[in-house]
Amino acid sequence: MNPELYTRAQKAVAELKGCVRELLSEHQGGLPNHEIGRSLGIYSGHSGKHEGHISRTLLEALQLEGVVTQDSETKLWRLRSHSDSNEDSD
Repeated sequence: MNPELYTRAQKAVAELKGCVRELLSEHQGGLPNHEIGRSLGIYSGHSGKHEGHISRTLLEALQLEGVVTQDSETKLWRLRSHSDSNEDSD
């Protein structure tokens, strides 16, 4: 493994996650995956297929980190608020 390439890739992923967080902070009502991906220019897939995989993967990683949540009814993603964290501990 090339440590320099690994470090660069991790920085790039962190930068993309930061862009998702910033975008969601500007849209507190939430956004669907396709709007997030298209707003950041990362929605298209290869060969016209698999659209949204990059943005969806980033959103799922942020969800695992406890940063974002998705409304199960509207499918909108938003930043987790402090009250969301408190609900999990009940």
